[in-house]
Amino acid sequence: MIFGVIKITFLSFYHGIINIPFENGTSKLFGLLNYLNIFYFFKKKVPSSERLNAFLESMGPLFIKFGQLLSTRTDVLPQTYTFELQKLTDSCKPFEGEEALEIFKRSITNEQFKKIKNFDLKPLASASLAQVHTANLIENNQEIVIKILRPNISKKVNSNIKLLKLFAFFVKVLFKDSYRLKINQVVNDYERIILKEIDLRLEANNTIQTRENFLDSNLLYIPSVYKEFTNKNILVMERIYGTPCTDIDKIKTAGVDLKVLAENGVKIFLDQVFRDNFFHADMHPGNIFVDLKNPEMNRYIAVDCAIVGSLSDADLYNLARMLSCTIKQDYKKLANLFISNQWVEQDSDLHDLEMTLKSCCEPIFEKPLAEIEFGKLLLFLFESTRSFGLSIQPSLVLLQKTLIHIEGMGRSIYPKLDFWSIAEPYLDDWIRNKYHPKQLLKYIEENKYEILEKGANLPHEILNILDALKFIADNPQHQNRKVEALKNEIFKQQFINRLSLAGLLLLAVLFLINS
Repeated sequence: MIFGVIKITFLSFYHGIINIPFENGTSKLFGLLNYLNIFYFFKKKVPSSERLNAFLESMGPLFIKFGQLLSTRTDVLPQTYTFELQKLTDSCKPFEGEEALEIFKRSITNEQFKKIKNFDLKPLASASLAQVHTANLIENNQEIVIKILRPNISKKVNSNIKLLKLFAFFVKVLFKDSYRLKINQVVNDYERIILKEIDLRLEANNTIQTRENFLDSNLLYIPSVYKEFTNKNILVMERIYGTPCTDIDKIKTAGVDLKVLAENGVKIFLDQVFRDNFFHADMHPGNIFVDLKNPEMNRYIAVDCAIVGSLSDADLYNLARMLSCTIKQDYKKLANLFISNQWVEQDSDLHDLEMTLKSCCEPIFEKPLAEIEFGKLLLFLFESTRSFGLSIQPSLVLLQKTLIHIEGMGRSIYPKLDFWSIAEPYLDDWIRNKYHPKQLLKYIEENKYEILEKGANLPHEILNILDALKFIADNPQHQNRKVEALKNEIFKQQFINRLSLAGLLLLAVLFLINS
């Protein structure tokens, strides 16, 4: 740990990272570091975003993964940083094949090991957390891949998390505007994600779920998992042969319809988000292949389901509304949506926010609709609202990252890909079916006793609200922050809508029970 502190301190000075908060004179006291750091004299002409990249690379693979997470956090970092951080690649020198084989032997039983043959000591791929080897099943000669966590990876991850938390502490101390970076939240998100990635049972479950969701689909193929051999340190899967989605010439030569293939990528994204509410959140080109064994299917193959995302029903509905408002250029509704969903500060001026969103979107909409990259448009929307205290759920950040990957991949395959021509009718159908009166009646019928039980408290809650309002009116001198927050909560349009809906549901349940 002491060595880690020394390393992070030295490299922060060496790459000029320690100087970034003070380059614009944000702190006169610590601004002296711009002059006292001799390394900065040679680094100051290098853009700060590039210096941050160099620092993360020099700190090692686990900090690179932290940088990859930062590249998705458009709610806390300017675009110049997020674009630069997207260049970071998660590759690492492989560890010895003999050691990988030994870990594999220790992680399974002797009976299980006897079912495996032809373990290739040369890794097929190597990354910061794990590496992959190939082998065969003795029973049917099935080719398999074996993903093996690196030796002592849990210890290394925990050590790096401690260093990152120390780094976050220094950022908070030295940078007076550090609250805008939400550095603790970002580090905690990283900790949550990476701890999941070092338990391969979770990736196995994600893979199985995604495979089941697309089992009857011709759009996407997910390799099968061999759960018998899989545990915390080992993931054994069917080996697939696909062509990287970036090898356009080979894909075209094989007879794949590039337009259909690109559109299928959008359909996969929409199905995962709105149909399944379970989406592969790491769909960069290194994890996506094209099935050339069946070129007429125009089908993708996806691997590495370690990171997945899902949204609440409310988030799904609001996401669909946000997409719809944006494409219809209804900026007033869009601004209301940002405020009512608490994506920005509640006291944000509606008109100012509307004008900000309008100034962000209008130059983009001067292009033909088919030329607009919708994922980047969302990125610009979030970037433009950072000054309003943007705070969006991590699941929405993951979704935005996934959309950028999918759309970027689709346009590299077929440059004239029109995202909205596919998404608009899909979303219209989804909203119509999801919120059709028949669906509401079905929900009421299935949950009538739960609704009735919760509805029994409704009169009591209304009386409490009225008492609170009377207290606020009669005691203006005691309107502290807590009371103000209560008052704001009461008068939110969203709260009133929910109260009205609860009353309607209760009436509907009573009607069903008495009919």
